[in-house]
Amino acid sequence: METHSRDLTVSQLTTSIRDLLADSFRDIWVLGEISGVRPASSGHYYFTLKDAAAQLRCVCYRSAVRGLKVKPQDGAAVRARGRIDVYEPRGEYQLVVEALEPQGSGALHLAFEQLKKKLAAEGLFEAERKRPLPRFAWRIGIVTSPTGAVIRDIIQVLSRRFPGLHLRLYPALVQGEGSVAAVIEGLEWFSRSGWPDVVIVARGGGSLEDLWTFNEESVARAMVACSVPVISAGGHETDFTIADFVADLRAPTPSAAAEMIIGTRAELLEQIAVSRHRLAQSTRLRLAAGARRWQQADTRLRRMDVRLRIARAWQRLDNVDARLAELTRTRLLRSWGRLESLHAHLTQLSPLRILERGYAIVESAPGVIVKDAAAAAVDSLLRIRLARGRLRARVTGQEPASGPASG
Repeated sequence: METHSRDLTVSQLTTSIRDLLADSFRDIWVLGEISGVRPASSGHYYFTLKDAAAQLRCVCYRSAVRGLKVKPQDGAAVRARGRIDVYEPRGEYQLVVEALEPQGSGALHLAFEQLKKKLAAEGLFEAERKRPLPRFAWRIGIVTSPTGAVIRDIIQVLSRRFPGLHLRLYPALVQGEGSVAAVIEGLEWFSRSGWPDVVIVARGGGSLEDLWTFNEESVARAMVACSVPVISAGGHETDFTIADFVADLRAPTPSAAAEMIIGTRAELLEQIAVSRHRLAQSTRLRLAAGARRWQQADTRLRRMDVRLRIARAWQRLDNVDARLAELTRTRLLRSWGRLESLHAHLTQLSPLRILERGYAIVESAPGVIVKDAAAAAVDSLLRIRLARGRLRARVTGQEPASGPASG
């Protein structure tokens, strides 16, 4: 097949078109209405941007989705910023979306509600997360425009209510291009320094568009991340922004924010007087209670006096000794009585009493009593015990018993 020097393959032509479009449309804003939104599992969003006469395929990669003010939603009128690219497999050109902003107040309200719902789901609006303001804020940081009525009103209120407070202003745009970055820089500067006791982020009132800086997600997260409590005072009393919901305290106006930080000097002096009175009263009550406890302790110590306890122990010992002596005497007398009774009884049974009646005890040897005449041999010696004294006798003869022994 014959080829010419100007012949191009489909890939070459598509690449040339892609490079041409990429060079010509690097950073453009396109107005249109979103349709056919298709979120992918990868986190990318695919949709079409259209107007009455044409349509444009769009893709928003996951890395850019996180920074969008509004998520792609069918029917939403938006301003899309991005660059033109060509999807070569299908030969289609598309807008790679890097930023998405709503058009008109209706779209802004939608973006507001979407962000509010998102941050509420993260718990950033919960009262438990928010920090209490210090009781006395002596160092106050202010993020606002250096010109205008807002800063003047704050300084006037603080000077009138409590002269001598330390104020530091971080000058920042609060509306329009560059305002988001300026407010965030002010919050981060005070957070890093650790100087203030509290930070006020303030501006005057205005329309939803005028207040949009305080509806930016990055501003809300900077307020949450600040190392000190933050007061949001971003409009009139009826104006609410996302910053109002995430701030540690929402003030209806900048002047009200100044009033909420600290009371007047007279109020402080009155509080000091009340506290002094309460302290004195508490001290008296504590002293009285301490005196009562001391008296009770002294009484208990007296009752627990060792000397008294020893004296009582000696008394109990004396009583026990007396009872023991009495018991011993009683038992001795009883024993002596029983002993005398036994002695009398034994005396009555004693063989010696028999001897008193003329009988005698004959022994052939010590302890050997002769009961039978045959037991005493002729010419043997006998010992005879009488009632009084003893006799010695020699046997000269034996006479057998004439009958049974008697008595």
